This record gives sequence, structure tokens and C-alpha cells, in this order.
Amino acid sequence: MRELVHRHLGKIVAGAALAVAGTAVMVGITLPGTAGADETGGPRGGGTQAAQRPGQGQGAVGPGVVEKAPAEGDKGRGRDPLTDDELARVEKLAVSAQLFHASENVEGGRGPQRIGVDLAEPDADEVDDPDAPRRADLTFYDYRDDTLVTRTVNLGTGKVERTTTRHGAQPPLSHDENVEAAKLLIADKLGVGLKADFEDATGQPLTSPDQLLLNSAVYRATPGAQPAALDACGEHRCVRLFPKVANGPWIDARSLVIDLSARKVVALRR
Repeated sequence: MRELVHRHLGKIVAGAALAVAGTAVMVGITLPGTAGADETGGPRGGGTQAAQRPGQGQGAVGPGVVEKAPAEGDKGRGRDPLTDDELARVEKLAVSAQLFHASENVEGGRGPQRIGVDLAEPDADEVDDPDAPRRADLTFYDYRDDTLVTRTVNLGTGKVERTTTRHGAQPPLSHDENVEAAKLLIADKLGVGLKADFEDATGQPLTSPDQLLLNSAVYRATPGAQPAALDACGEHRCVRLFPKVANGPWIDARSLVIDLSARKVVALRR
């Protein structure tokens, strides 16, 4: 059974009663990827035991042979996944110098914050056309004015065909956004419980997000349910982190919300 560390909470609580201001506690609850969390590899390694060698146990199977992946061409065809060259080209075409200097990323620097790049759906009159143009959607978040922007690039012509801008749209956070949220939490006074629990589990001080495995969820404000300092969440980019000690337990930090747009950490009400 998973060991529970609750020195900084005072008592074990579960479910909705876990909202504790200003501290974090390791608990035996279901969080993203909890299955196998105590096993080597954690959620990234799959938490599975090493395969038996040939001759070990009945019906043992020898190790498989992994074939070398075929060389990837510069351009895909039809609905093929975007190639590495296409991904790099989309970003170069979609983010002009003017856009770069007029936008802001999660760290407050110049340039939009990339969220993702996907193969675009064909237009309605192109669905059955085997020679339909290949397009890609580059989605990014502009922290300058809290807008989600999608630019559609025609990979054949190299032109940006469409630009869609939305306010209040909050897709899942990117890796870089999770890392920045963890930096803000570690540096804030409300991160003291997180750091104390990490040190309890590892014997080492927590000084960098690199020491954690990070999952997250977008936080949206619910009228009257949180401190007024979080009322803008939904328009602002806000996140609740689910940090995990590498090859160790989860640390429950769900009582804390990081507003990336305002660059502040706020504790939810009990």
C-alpha cells in the first residue's frame, strides 16, 4: 500500500476535503497516471515490470526486434502526419516578424506561446479530392492580451489562408506552460508545503521544475466559489498542477491555482 506522508497537513483527508490553503500533501488518491506510480518508470515508463529473459517461466518469449523506422520525406501526402520539415516550415510561415514582436509568451518574452501544430481538416468541397491541398493549423496563446490564435497555412503555396482569434478559449496547457507554472509556485510563499513534502520524500530541496513530473488542468472561475483574486480565470490562463516526485509519490497541490496571465499564485477557499 502506498505510503502516505501527511506531516504538513496534520491529518489525512480525502476527496473534496483536500483543499488546504498554503500547503501540499502526499495522499493515496487517483491522479493522472497514478496506476503504477510507485513502480520504476512512473507514468512515463508505464510502471511495468521488466520482461523475462528467454527460458524464464513457461511460455517465455524472446525479446522482440525493433525495425529501423523508414526515412521521413520532406513532404507528406494526403492525410499523412506532418513531417518534421513541415512542422518547422509551418512555424516559420505562420509567425511573421510583426506577429513575433507584437505577442508575448508565458515567460513574458517576445513571441507567441506555441500550443500545438496539427494537420488541418480539408475544406468541405475537398473531402473526396485525393489531391486536396495539405494545410496545417498552428495554435498559440498570446499572453499580451489573453487570446488563443490559430493560423492555417497552406503547405503547398506557403501562404497563411486563415487566422482565427478567440478570447476565453483555454486548451490544455503545453509543457512549457506547466514548467513556468511550477517555477512560479516554487518561488512563491504558498509553495512552502510543496517544497516541504518534496524534501520529506527525497531528502533533497526542491529548487527546479526539472525535479518533478508535471500534469495539469485548466482552472476556470466559478462565481462565488473562489477568492476574488481568481475571478478572471477563464479569461486569464490559470492552472492547477498535479506534481509528482520522479519515481515517487504524487504531491497534492490542487488547493493552489497559478494564474499565468497575472503571474501569481492563489490558494482556494477551504
